Amino acid sequence: MSQHDARGGKILVEQKALKKTAILVDGGFYRKIAHKEWGEKTPVERAKELEAYCHKHLRHKYEQRVLYRIFYYDCLPSDKAVYNPLTFKNEELRKSEMYGWVNDFIKELKSKRKFAIRLGALSSERLEYRLKAEPFKKLCNHTISVDDLTDKDMELHIVQKGVDMKIGIDIASLAYKKQVDQIIFISGDSDFVPAAKLARREGIDFILDHMGQHIKPDLNEHIDGIQTHVKYKKVLVGTVN
Repeated sequence: MSQHDARGGKILVEQKALKKTAILVDGGFYRKIAHKEWGEKTPVERAKELEAYCHKHLRHKYEQRVLYRIFYYDCLPSDKAVYNPLTFKNEELRKSEMYGWVNDFIKELKSKRKFAIRLGALSSERLEYRLKAEPFKKLCNHTISVDDLTDKDMELHIVQKGVDMKIGIDIASLAYKKQVDQIIFISGDSDFVPAAKLARREGIDFILDHMGQHIKPDLNEHIDGIQTHVKYKKVLVGTVN
């Protein structure tokens, strides 16, 4: 491609490869890492942050990326009562601060342009309070006793249902229907590998954003590269500039 300068001379202009891009976000993963990296925020602030983070992926040195859609996968919070073995009480999750926060956050994302929200469900059978890893280690080493434990040492163990299936279906649909040229997946989970392999067989450029987290070293053979906007903790595979 060439243009002319004021004197009529030709100027060579590099033409970027055009890529129609879908961005897929593992919501539970993103919220966890975003909280660790950038601290607590209101639902509105976190939603704006996520939108801006996704749009950073559209700015690339060698490609002209055009956004097809941002797919966000998550679950609405549970409104069940869960027994807390530390307090010996059933705690109603719908009264918790997190219940209102997550609902408001997802509501905010629904109002944003080019966002498609895919919601799974939480398993009520596998919803329980568990002791965090660090206090559990101290308890086993007799560094602390049961009497030393506080609410901060407990965490709610949540199992999502249907989210992985929705991610897989969307990747397959995008690939088979040739709706995009590129998929950028924000996640730290390796369960997506079969779907990624399918997309690559269909000619889709599949990029992983692990947000700087540790991932399995053999993952590189199943994706086309890594690109993230979070400071690396430990990079084990190739990257995309």
